[in-house]
Amino acid sequence: MRSTRDRIRHALLFEVIGLALIIPLGTVLFGLHASEMGVIGLGSAMVATGWNYVYNLGFDRAMQRLTGTTRKSLGLRVGHAVLFEAGLLVILLPPIAWYLGIGLVQAFVMDIAIALFYVAYAFVFNLAYDWAFPLKGWSAVAAEPSR
Repeated sequence: MRSTRDRIRHALLFEVIGLALIIPLGTVLFGLHASEMGVIGLGSAMVATGWNYVYNLGFDRAMQRLTGTTRKSLGLRVGHAVLFEAGLLVILLPPIAWYLGIGLVQAFVMDIAIALFYVAYAFVFNLAYDWAFPLKGWSAVAAEPSR
């Protein structure tokens, strides 16, 4: 299982790289001023960083208890990413609507677009992170997702 230090590194790298991608993309996609997208991106990243730590710790503990390992198959990684984003969507929807002065439906559409980006990003980032920082005892072959 990953250490607290490793989990903090994971969360911070994830959010910094994600912000570098989402702010310019969101500005173009939603027609927002860069400062508005920056507030949404930074606020979301702060919430997501905390959620990331809590969610992944809970997920790994549950996996360890149920399966005896924290290695994730390809299918489990997809479910992991989708569940993470669904939880974050519920948390972030009201603040985004309030900040932009828009309705919940409009905020939901925006939040879904951002969540879809982050589902794909989380999937790729986590595969790359496990490759770059494998746990001790994982062989090069074992670190690859099972098919």
